[in-house]
Amino acid sequence: MSETASITIDLGAVIAPVRRRLFGSFVEHLGRAVYTGIYEPGHATADEDGFRGDVLELTRELGVSTVRYPGGNFVSGYRWEDGIGPKETRPRRLDLAWHTLETNEIGLDEFMRWARKAEIEPMLAVNLGTRGIQEAVDLLEYANHHGGTALSELRRANGIEEPYGITMWCLGNEMDGPWQTGHKTAYEYGRLAAETGRALRQFDPALELVACGSSSSSMPTFADWERTVLTEAFEQVDMISLHAYYAEEDGDLASFLASAVDMDRFVTTIVQIADEVAAARTSEKQIMLSFDEWNVWYQKAAPSVPPSGTDWPQAPRLLEDHYSVADAVVVGGLLISLLRHSDRVAAASLAQLVNVIAPIMTEPDGVAWRQTTFHPFALTSRHAAGNVVLSAVDSPLVSTSRFGDQAAVDAVSTWDEDSDELTVFMVNRSTTDAVAVHIQAPGHKLSLLEAISLHDEDVYARNTSADQERVIPRINLSAATTSSGCGVELPPASWSVIRLRTATSGHLQPNG
Repeated sequence: MSETASITIDLGAVIAPVRRRLFGSFVEHLGRAVYTGIYEPGHATADEDGFRGDVLELTRELGVSTVRYPGGNFVSGYRWEDGIGPKETRPRRLDLAWHTLETNEIGLDEFMRWARKAEIEPMLAVNLGTRGIQEAVDLLEYANHHGGTALSELRRANGIEEPYGITMWCLGNEMDGPWQTGHKTAYEYGRLAAETGRALRQFDPALELVACGSSSSSMPTFADWERTVLTEAFEQVDMISLHAYYAEEDGDLASFLASAVDMDRFVTTIVQIADEVAAARTSEKQIMLSFDEWNVWYQKAAPSVPPSGTDWPQAPRLLEDHYSVADAVVVGGLLISLLRHSDRVAAASLAQLVNVIAPIMTEPDGVAWRQTTFHPFALTSRHAAGNVVLSAVDSPLVSTSRFGDQAAVDAVSTWDEDSDELTVFMVNRSTTDAVAVHIQAPGHKLSLLEAISLHDEDVYARNTSADQERVIPRINLSAATTSSGCGVELPPASWSVIRLRTATSGHLQPNG
């Protein structure tokens, strides 16, 4: 059975430029994200610094723009000095956040070396849990000062002559969470963030600073937390963070596929609060959003349970979710939401990059492979260009127990005027019906460049180390252009990208 929908795109109605920082990711000292993830000296593909070449290659293919480091919950107990200098003298520490042993074999200098190879921009988090203003300023001096001071000369003695020039800094992590080492009230954190931000800006006023928002919209302090933190730190920060994770619960696939509805509401709420705080201060400053943790995460599943008691393992398998087609469709839908809100979402980080709830998986001394969620991220990062433009979607509805009736088809469009390329990203949330979609851009004729869909008859199909291409994007042969636009059939529970060439009406012959 097939339903019908239409997408009308106004190429002149620009929402915002496509922000490359929306395609960020996250590497925390958690599980195997670092050790046997990005770093494994004995691996067959390891380079001279011990970084896995296969993971570097996949990271570049994924199209990651930024990477947040070193946490996450880990950062709230982290002493950055532990991770610099000769590796043989670095202390081994207990990580309280994940109940594991941290060897500190990888620290800031190694991460920055990896970042250059991965061709990403670093997003560094400072510890405002067990530490504070002075330690944050010290880290900034070590990282970014040219030389002639104790800490900048220490960096140079460690073999890094030039400063790193890191511009994005997170002022702590999830400080609203009782699980967080150094958990604080909104007022306590807001004051600390303000004073830390002020000190960092005394070094460099151009730094981009991110305050901690709520760790989820389900927290009892949600909204009040953001309002209080921004009231205290408004002048010292540029962005406030949002964190959200989604999972199918109790077999409710329909609600899961509509997870972007929740993300949309989350963003809208935080924008309203930020603007209320600005209005109360009669300020024209616009606080932007950093959605620096988002993904599908089965938090109640066994892989997410950390060790306990006297067991403090090194780099154990933690949070190693194995993703399905349904999970990939949701990730694609969440990317649509982020692009749709790119007027206020300035940065985002898929949590995380390797092994830990990640699009890339590895085996120690073995293979690396792409999870299903790798594909919508990589293709969206590759093809979203130019500006996000207004898309009006007329779609049949699907019923969900969590969100009520919602559009079966969700979509966002980007248009690169320089190349005349229009790209439409779509999900079909219906679990049972295909949807025939008609795409039009009034005043323009469309020529088909490419149509790709990610779908499988088994919505729970997964990729594994033994079957790495069980689920991959495939050409959608139903796509064709006509004099009135482009038509394509979206399979049930699918994610798709359609690339089109545009021309003013009368200057292009249709194909298909």
